[in-house]
Amino acid sequence: MTFEGNGGENVSPRRKIPHYHGDAVRVLLVASALVLIIAQSTGAQLPLSTTEAVISAMVLVVSAGITNPTQSPIHWVNAILAITGTLLFGTTAVEHYRAGMSLLDPSFIYVEALALLSLFALYLTTRTIRGFHLHRNLS
Repeated sequence: MTFEGNGGENVSPRRKIPHYHGDAVRVLLVASALVLIIAQSTGAQLPLSTTEAVISAMVLVVSAGITNPTQSPIHWVNAILAITGTLLFGTTAVEHYRAGMSLLDPSFIYVEALALLSLFALYLTTRTIRGFHLHRNLS
């Protein structure tokens, strides 16, 4: 890709950074925010009030927007958000299931989706943090 204003310098459309999964984490955080807002809007039984759900969605989107490969501290923030989401929604999903809630109940589906999105975000964030530490130690 060539940009007119920079003297014709070629910039690759995607830099390859070993062990960096921030782009995928960004998508998972935004998807979680969307599911959170949709679930709250449809009256799903979430472990958050309406205000808490909206603030949480905003925090997830801001964190996704700040995520980049040059600043490692944001990945720690993403990890904390993912841990919190996994604990909050994972325990709620198990409680709903044990209480006899149908697997097809929209509340269960939304909470389970949020738990799984958080868990996957935690995995990819952990790999990214590990990659930063490996890169620093090998340099």
